[in-house]
Amino acid sequence: MNIAVFASHGGSDMQAIIDGCKSGQINAKVAVMITNNEDSKAMQRAIKEDIPHYYLSTKNMGDEDKLAKRILEVLSKYNIDMIFLAGYMRKLHDSVLDAYDNRVFNIHPALLPKYGGKGMYGINVHKAVIAAGEKESGVTIHRVNNKYDSGEIVAQTRVPVLEGDDCDTLAARVLEREHEFLVEIIARIADGDIPLGN
Repeated sequence: MNIAVFASHGGSDMQAIIDGCKSGQINAKVAVMITNNEDSKAMQRAIKEDIPHYYLSTKNMGDEDKLAKRILEVLSKYNIDMIFLAGYMRKLHDSVLDAYDNRVFNIHPALLPKYGGKGMYGINVHKAVIAAGEKESGVTIHRVNNKYDSGEIVAQTRVPVLEGDDCDTLAARVLEREHEFLVEIIARIADGDIPLGN
């Protein structure tokens, strides 16, 4: 199975996927990486791992339609079976979602449907969880549709919120579990336990 990873910043989730593929835990390979941030650490990780990588943004493509067309060209070139959004900070064009219907997945650092939606990413999620006095948070992997964080939930895992946690300590605990969990779930997708779309 050929995976395309989309990432905007640090790329630690992408690295976990790469490492899972290299170790044989995931019966797949990261065939291409796409970023909308040419200065992202994710791009540097792709270079270091010798993975084909593309900086594709409206800044260098012109507009949303041209960007989507180029993304589809790249995905076709590498015979992509599934797309994983690993901290990708922009919405995918409907044409990309249509072409890869039910084959686009995202990871979210909370137990959806709580703490999802526009603007709910990264530290914002953990701040909201702490502010609400939740006793647990977690990680959700879901299929992507054209509405933020509302696609079918594929799998969830729970992470405790401990007394004295702030958003940084909670974020670190969730991220540690996130890296393990995404390898577990992508392995199940690659093995056919979790079906891909068309």
